[in-house]
Amino acid sequence: MTDDIDNEQDAPAELSLGEALGLALRLHREKAYEGAEALYRRIIEAAPELADAHHFLGVLCHESGRSAEGIASIRRAIELVPDFPGFYNNLGNIHMQCGQLAEATACYGRAIQLAPDDANLHNNHGALLKAEKRFEEAAASFQRAMALDPGNVRAYNNMGLLHAAQGQTPEAIRYYCESISRIPGHPEAHKLLGLTYYSLGRHEEAAEVFRQWVEVAPEHPVARHMYAACSGQGVPARAADDYVEYTFDRFASSFEEQLNLKLSYQAPQLCASALARQAGARRGLDLLDAGCGTGLCGPLVAPLCARLVGVDLSGGMLDLAATKGVYTELTKAELTEFLLGQGQVWDVIMSADTLCYFGDLRRVVAAAAGALKADGLLVFTVEQADDGATPDGFRINPHGRYSHTRGHVEAVIRAAGLVLLEAGEDSLRTEGGKPVQGLVVVARKP
Repeated sequence: MTDDIDNEQDAPAELSLGEALGLALRLHREKAYEGAEALYRRIIEAAPELADAHHFLGVLCHESGRSAEGIASIRRAIELVPDFPGFYNNLGNIHMQCGQLAEATACYGRAIQLAPDDANLHNNHGALLKAEKRFEEAAASFQRAMALDPGNVRAYNNMGLLHAAQGQTPEAIRYYCESISRIPGHPEAHKLLGLTYYSLGRHEEAAEVFRQWVEVAPEHPVARHMYAACSGQGVPARAADDYVEYTFDRFASSFEEQLNLKLSYQAPQLCASALARQAGARRGLDLLDAGCGTGLCGPLVAPLCARLVGVDLSGGMLDLAATKGVYTELTKAELTEFLLGQGQVWDVIMSADTLCYFGDLRRVVAAAAGALKADGLLVFTVEQADDGATPDGFRINPHGRYSHTRGHVEAVIRAAGLVLLEAGEDSLRTEGGKPVQGLVVVARKP
């Protein structure tokens, strides 16, 4: 990939500005962020008044976790072309995702002034009003979007979410169904409707929604995974690679906000605390952050490390992990296969909230044991299942994650030749207003 990027960076000298911008956009869509950014900057250097280049560079910076830089770049585009609604819309989207609601309000308001008949602008403004709990105004915005574009399924889905936020479940279901009827293969409405039934404990109905989704979109990874989770049919040994990539690439930009503000996410802190207890005075560690996501564990453990490497299947997550500035190296790979390719090179392998996407833990824990140095530590969390109600030691749940019994965890630790040091119970996050109980596990390689 690096060679390709280097070649692309030479392109502005050989292509017209329009061709170069098209090439940068293609790299951007393919998530070749380094090459796209270099090309955007070369274009701006050659044509500093080209507003589109500033705008797309701003979007890329935000997607790479540098939202303040992205906002500044889009504001420069607006200075150059003050009356283009799309610039204000994307700037509003960034402000909203950053929780800067007043700024987002101003941007969406200006965009609607410039393009009052754009259904997407009214839909985005409605989502902002919903976030501000201005429910009646939000409903009016969504209704306006639907009137302008009856096929705008995002507006129907958002109206469903608005009713759900007010506890009006039947109305939410009606809008999700309306969305599905308009575009049967559209993923979001199926997912929202299925999860709504799940939250009500109506698991058979949830499974039927996901079955219908598989029927119209058999290759969609979320449809397949959620149907298996709700129906118990064709349950995979672990979440498939394409499911993980699809889910977390799309979740990346709002991942930390969702977990920290809405779910009281604790797994990274619990793992870091467990490591501190067991590592004692050890420093200069070679540590693998296994399933690093956006890098929430990295800053917590970096002071203990001489080498800190992250591995994850989601390129979008890895792009944000890079912005933490603490990782020696970041690698896109499936976790078990990555571990099997390592020698005994790690003092610590830490996996916060990743093994909940695996069923039977024997293979991944054995691979981790093989990659640890003597006296190395394996630190991880799992969601806890009841031993008596889970005869296999693990199960997939209707929300799509696996939970594991204490007995299963202890058995796989022993089978891998590790010594269990601790397996304390704690709350990993909240879900539906209730704590998700888990085990925080530390094992040592003799």
